[in-house]
Amino acid sequence: MKNKMLPLAAAIALALVAAGSAHAEEQIVKIGHVGPVTGPSAHLGKDMENGAKMAVEELNAKGVTLGGKKIKFVLLAEDDASDPKQGTAAAQKLVDAKIDGVIGHLNSGTTIPASKIYYDAGIPQISPAATSPKYTQQGFNSVFRVVANDGQLGGTLGRYAATTLKAKNIAVIDDRTAYGQGVAQEFAKGAKSAGVNIVATQFTNDKATDFNAILTSIKAKNPDVIFFGGMDAVAGPMLRQMKALGIKAKFMGGDGMCTAELGKLAGDGLANDQVVCAEAGGVEESGKKGLEDFKAAFQKKFNAEVKLYAPYSYDSVMTMVEAMQKANSADPKKYLPELAKIHHKGVTGMIAFDAKGDIKDGTLTLYTYKDGKRTLLTVTK
Repeated sequence: MKNKMLPLAAAIALALVAAGSAHAEEQIVKIGHVGPVTGPSAHLGKDMENGAKMAVEELNAKGVTLGGKKIKFVLLAEDDASDPKQGTAAAQKLVDAKIDGVIGHLNSGTTIPASKIYYDAGIPQISPAATSPKYTQQGFNSVFRVVANDGQLGGTLGRYAATTLKAKNIAVIDDRTAYGQGVAQEFAKGAKSAGVNIVATQFTNDKATDFNAILTSIKAKNPDVIFFGGMDAVAGPMLRQMKALGIKAKFMGGDGMCTAELGKLAGDGLANDQVVCAEAGGVEESGKKGLEDFKAAFQKKFNAEVKLYAPYSYDSVMTMVEAMQKANSADPKKYLPELAKIHHKGVTGMIAFDAKGDIKDGTLTLYTYKDGKRTLLTVTK
């Protein structure tokens, strides 16, 4: 009996050694994610975080190997509350946790200062949302974005105001954030180049709720269009107050306000076809099915509709991991050169970067609102 037990004991011991060795072969790859999951833009930050989470879970389910080792991806998610100081603290925390790459941030005002921390640590960063041209003009080889920048977005909207809306006089308001100010300046440039007069320039902030003074001042100038550089949480109440003051001008803005939530935030202040806004990104006809499939899978997984940035953060993770696979390594020094020359077919379209890290041939989608619902106008470049 005793002798018969020996082979069994040996087999168990061997199985345990094999299991331990297989486990040792598994490598953890940490991907950081930063966005605002508290504060006025929390709904957009959570949307972005969920897109990254979905990509990581899909990759783990599929199974990825690098350098002969099975990889387990772990998402380390941090909240920056749209605050630059909290954003740099979150960036340092992720660097200290030895992440292998980072997806984020959402706002340009948090992305830009955090990018220096990642660059100094040699960590590649892909932003799914930050659109300020300054982000990729710092000379950092570690920064990338998967959406068109404000130069393209603001300029396109400015020309659209002149040529399609036939606007002659425009008022511009921005929320003084890096994003809001940047997109407003680029819009004004595009509008002026198309022969439009800027009759008023006003400022608010990203936490404001009362705009009566600046709107009353603008009303006296009788503009055809009011452009707002800022997020939906401010744009919604502004539209309500425009209605209360009897201002019937068209209302334009960038991707920060171009969300499904705007209808709820503006309530009866949102008249049909009054708003024209642009979202950085968008798919042309050939890619529509892929994006619709993604949205359906996202809805099923999180019991929530895609708000705005989820497909871009999903694509950011997948692009970063494809670069790791091409380099056969999660070491930032090894996969960064592959990331710089990547051609990744994402759910938002083809992702390839120019020398600065901006997306090549970035598309823009223009929307209006009918019965409070966001409605597609056109996809353009």
